[in-house]
Amino acid sequence: MTTDLLHRGVKLLHDPMRNKGTAFTIEEREALGLRGLLPPRVLTQEEQVLRVMEILERKPNDLERYVELIGLQDRNESLFYRVVVDHIEQLMPIIYTPTVGQACQEFGHIFRRPRGMFITCEDKGRIAELLRHWPHEDVRIIVVTDGERILGLGDLGADGMGIPIGKLSLYTVCAGIHPAWCLPVTIDVGTNNTALRDDPLYIGLRQERVRGAEYDALITEFLDAAAEVFPDAIVQLEDFGNTNAFRLLAGHRNNYCLFDDDIQGTAAVVLAGLWSALRITGGTLADQRLLFLGAGEAGIGIGELVASALVAEGMPPDEARRRSWFFDSKGLVVKSRDRLAEHKIPFAHDHAGTSDFVEAVNMLRPTAIIGVSGVPRTFTQPVVEAMGQHNERPIVMALSNPTSKSECTARQAYQWTSGRAVFASGSPFDPVDHQGRTFIPGQGNNAYIFPGVGLGAIVSRASRITDEMFVAAARTLADEVSEDDLRLGRVYPSLERIRDVSARIALSVAEVTYRSGLEREPRPDDLPGAIRAAMFDPAYRPAITP
Repeated sequence: MTTDLLHRGVKLLHDPMRNKGTAFTIEEREALGLRGLLPPRVLTQEEQVLRVMEILERKPNDLERYVELIGLQDRNESLFYRVVVDHIEQLMPIIYTPTVGQACQEFGHIFRRPRGMFITCEDKGRIAELLRHWPHEDVRIIVVTDGERILGLGDLGADGMGIPIGKLSLYTVCAGIHPAWCLPVTIDVGTNNTALRDDPLYIGLRQERVRGAEYDALITEFLDAAAEVFPDAIVQLEDFGNTNAFRLLAGHRNNYCLFDDDIQGTAAVVLAGLWSALRITGGTLADQRLLFLGAGEAGIGIGELVASALVAEGMPPDEARRRSWFFDSKGLVVKSRDRLAEHKIPFAHDHAGTSDFVEAVNMLRPTAIIGVSGVPRTFTQPVVEAMGQHNERPIVMALSNPTSKSECTARQAYQWTSGRAVFASGSPFDPVDHQGRTFIPGQGNNAYIFPGVGLGAIVSRASRITDEMFVAAARTLADEVSEDDLRLGRVYPSLERIRDVSARIALSVAEVTYRSGLEREPRPDDLPGAIRAAMFDPAYRPAITP
């Protein structure tokens, strides 16, 4: 029989990609120099999962569970993904929102061992060299952040690395992207968070953020280097600040295979939720009037994608944008306002202004309010009650993450509308019992979208990521919502079905690739089969072959 001589004994047990721990068979232990290095009993992966879940149940809080799971990921990747895939509804809030927010805030204090790559402004001219230090050559997905706008928590600098790590875990859990294809990157250009700079355990550069031409040159060098070193990789921009995110997406999306999840992924999951909600409320997307609380990356991204969907249905672009209205920290975004940020101008409509959100609701009578402000409890009782007065079934989307930043709770939305609200949130809420009925709130989690988009782009070898792909992903996600889901008040499918949903989204995205002529190799004869074949299964594989 043959063995990999580079992966034997203790070295094999310290390789998370190949380690199986107590699940190595007697034959594998003999062949690979493991006999005596492991307890004598051979356990199945299922038995190992039971032990991990028991350990997690004994932990006192979710942050400790996060630390335990990251430690498992560092030791045994297959077991980590088996545990999360098998218990996705329970564990996704641990490995991502809301717990990942607290993990980022305390990243320097819970740091155990490095994952991913840290590139700093001191690495100018050497980024390609640094990327070649990565041990896996066939990288297909890179999630990169500069840590300036982590969830709704603000500038966390290098401590924001928890976000790329978590996002890439979801790529594997939700769409089967192989862990060896994934590269988390943090570009550290400093932080303006003085508390972090003063923290003796902070892991990043202790300086104010680099801005302007130097910053732009560093990002461009990174994108050029990534395309050179990993030519098949898709780059996902994540949690960049508003001052950079729109400019970076607009400036680079046609030159690289790149997208911004905060702008485009969020937009797609919300568009899908709106289409699903219309099956409850009635009407069409063209009939809706949307009022956003917050006019940053997420809000403007949603407005633009909704407009794209309406234009595809035949509506003129200006009219399509008039379906979306925005309310920011200074009030309603209207034409008469001075010094509007460039990304807000297309949605600055001709209307009287107001600095009172309740008044804006009463003036515009929106069919849906969409919270993307990062400011908690801003969908107050008067706001939600006003929505209920103007709509038989008001759509209320409180999307800010983590849970502590949500504009309102699920219980509040249902109570303040006598159970008539169609509610969705960014972070999970427990089921709500109200007036003899149980509601299961839908979670507008980007994990419904970006893993499937990435899988479809990988299989079709797309040269670019387009808005049409995100519209197709949103339509597919909405189609996956069952009548049973809608009866429970849920406008997204159960997370337990996420891998099947992601495979269907991947198929719709790949179809757009081929229809648009963006493929870099011929279409496979069996495209659904190719998608399924590309999905990583975290079951153990034989460590030796005859």
